[in-house]
Amino acid sequence: MKKMIMPIVVLGLICLVVTGALAVTYQVTDPIIKAAEAAANEAARAEVLPEGSGFAAVEADGLPERVTAVYAADNGAGYVFNLTTKGYGTMKLMVGIGADGTITGVKAMDVSGETPGIGDAVTEESFYGQFLGKDAALEGVETISGATYSSGGYIAAVQDAFTAFDMIAGKEGA
Repeated sequence: MKKMIMPIVVLGLICLVVTGALAVTYQVTDPIIKAAEAAANEAARAEVLPEGSGFAAVEADGLPERVTAVYAADNGAGYVFNLTTKGYGTMKLMVGIGADGTITGVKAMDVSGETPGIGDAVTEESFYGQFLGKDAALEGVETISGATYSSGGYIAAVQDAFTAFDMIAGKEGA
């Protein structure tokens, strides 16, 4: 009987020790990871809206589904929109729209679900560079041949950023 119970007890103790070690590691690293993520997001906001200084979250109801967060520049330079969209996989984007209603910058934050070498081409300057300075019409912006799901999803997300911009800028101007 001892031969059967002893291995079970030993394995149970090993599992408890490992679980405890993982819990402690999580407690120590979680705030560090969240702080690093917050700093990366703040840097990305400054990158897509370079004229902005400081950013405050904006709460608004009825925003398009792809818009996950909105930030207003403290100095009135414009807004930054966090977006999640579907291509072949899921993409997280950030779009800066200046107070004049034109795109000041776009950045793909995460395209890990996209096909390497095809769908992740949305991270290349030849694609995202065509958005700079465009207004809501997005005149001249084209999808990537062979990556139409990814680039089409990207373009749809940018259009949703303009929809949200119109909603928010209209409320603040009223």
